[in-house]
Amino acid sequence: MHKPLLALFLIVAANLCGAQAPLKRHATTPPQNAQNSPVRGPFSSRELRQFIALEPVDSHTHVYEVSPALNALLKKLNLRILDILVDDDTVPECSNFAQEAEGAWAAVHAGQGRIALCTTFNAYKFNHRDFSREAIRQLNDDFSRGAIAVKFYKVVGMEIKDSQGHYIMPDDPVFEPIFRDIAAYNKTLIAHLADPNSAFEAPNPAAPDYDYLMQNPKLYMYGKVGAPTKQEILLARDRILQRNPSLRMVGAHLGSMESDLTQLGEHLDRYPNFAVDLAARMPYFELQPRAKMIAFISKYQDRLIYGTDNELAPEVSSTVSDWQNAYANDWRYLATGDILMYRNKRVEGLALSPGILRKIYHDNAARWFPGIAGKSR
Repeated sequence: MHKPLLALFLIVAANLCGAQAPLKRHATTPPQNAQNSPVRGPFSSRELRQFIALEPVDSHTHVYEVSPALNALLKKLNLRILDILVDDDTVPECSNFAQEAEGAWAAVHAGQGRIALCTTFNAYKFNHRDFSREAIRQLNDDFSRGAIAVKFYKVVGMEIKDSQGHYIMPDDPVFEPIFRDIAAYNKTLIAHLADPNSAFEAPNPAAPDYDYLMQNPKLYMYGKVGAPTKQEILLARDRILQRNPSLRMVGAHLGSMESDLTQLGEHLDRYPNFAVDLAARMPYFELQPRAKMIAFISKYQDRLIYGTDNELAPEVSSTVSDWQNAYANDWRYLATGDILMYRNKRVEGLALSPGILRKIYHDNAARWFPGIAGKSR
């Protein structure tokens, strides 16, 4: 999650739970009043009709309060969302997991079928004698209430240590019974493991996520004694995929491989039980040549799932209007040939085919998160 600060294609300096989105953009460029001028603002009537027709799904949000305004927006956009819980003690707002979960469940119940829940478990208790059993009991209770997925968060690999001071890794045997249980219940594991490359590199004020990293020093890994490398964390994630071929895993934020599409493509080729969401990583696409992005998305059109990392909670300043603008901006990049702006660079929309758009916005979410899409019209 993140706190939007409106600027030219907002770069998020996130500081709330789940704040994984150093690159989140909101267009504030001039309106469409001249040919080839950059586009901004909410959907036009025509765009809205096209968006609604897809029965879109946002597979990565964080909503921890009931909001009639949000419910009205979801109805207006014909949109369904996945509401993701995060247990993270690196920021004060997320240290009270019970309160967070209560707010999320209330939002689900008020959402009239448009909000589904992704639960999680408390990895900080990994060294308790009955950790796996208690985590499974809690997850199964949430499954019985309707939760359709489980979040596995980056504090594993980047923060939590054992009694000897060693970082606990995602493929630690203590988690294996949990993975098997998730697969047995036909649920999906959303794995946000590791972070953008700059979290593991020397401070670079020019990096797009510099502010985010400086505001969350507990998860800034450069120079930490005994800390695993990003590659070691991702390799541990890969071993989970290898050991659990029946477990569906969705890598949040392009699987933390946003800077290397070759690496991402190789993983999608190698692991049929692995897909990724686009949450808060669209600018990484926009930084690439247009033809390269069209080719990549076309090749992996069955494995890319739309998501935003939009947030709504008592502690956050984002508004429903911010949500709507974010959806409109993403739509223009993926679906049209409009000119957008990112960091003073003109970006031409990809104008993807209706079939690919349907997969990214609806079909892939329905496949990878059974139950999220409800009944199609």
